[in-house]
Amino acid sequence: CLSDFIAPKDSGKQDWLGAFAVTTGIGLNKIVEEFEANDDDYNAIMAKALADRLAEAFAEKLHDLTRKEYWGYAPNENMTIENVLKEKYDGIRPAPGYPACPDHSEKELLFNILDPNGKTGIHLTSNFAMDPPASVCGWYFSHPESKYFSIGKISEDQLTDYCDRKNMHSDQVRRFISPYLKETNQFEPELV
Repeated sequence: CLSDFIAPKDSGKQDWLGAFAVTTGIGLNKIVEEFEANDDDYNAIMAKALADRLAEAFAEKLHDLTRKEYWGYAPNENMTIENVLKEKYDGIRPAPGYPACPDHSEKELLFNILDPNGKTGIHLTSNFAMDPPASVCGWYFSHPESKYFSIGKISEDQLTDYCDRKNMHSDQVRRFISPYLKETNQFEPELV
C-alpha cells in the first residue's frame, strides 16, 4: 500500500509527501490540427508522442530537483541515465491510473490541492483524463524503501470498503477500476 511509505506521525521521523502536475501540451492541439488539416497524420502523431515524452521528462526532472534540492534528502545523488531509467533513486512518483494506484478519480484530490487548472491550464475531463493530454500528475514519496508495485485483483469486500472510504457508489468506482476487479462467476454452483 502506498501509505506504507509514509513514516507514521509517532515514529519521530521527518517525512514528506508531495504532489505535482506538469504539462507540455499547451498549444499542442493547434499544432496537431494544422498537421491533420494538411493530411499529415505522421507529424500529428509524432507531435503528440513528443509532447507526451517531454511531459514525462519534465516530471522526472522535477522529481530529480525535489530529491536533490527542494527536499534535499539526496543532495549528492549522481546517477547515470541508465540508473535513472531503472529508478535506482530513493523515492517514487506514482500517478493515479497506474498500477500502484489505478483509480483515475484520485486525480480530483490532487487537483483540489494543487489547482493546476488555475496555475497551468491543465483540467480534468468528466472521466478524469487530463487536458491537455500531454500532462502528468502524481505524488512524491521520499521514503527510502518506497518502490513501485502493482495491486492484485480487488475482491467484493475490498471494493465495498474502498467505496465506503471514498464515499462513492460502487457502480461509479467499478467504472474507474474495472480491470482490477476479481471476476465473479454468477453461474458457479453453490456448495452445500
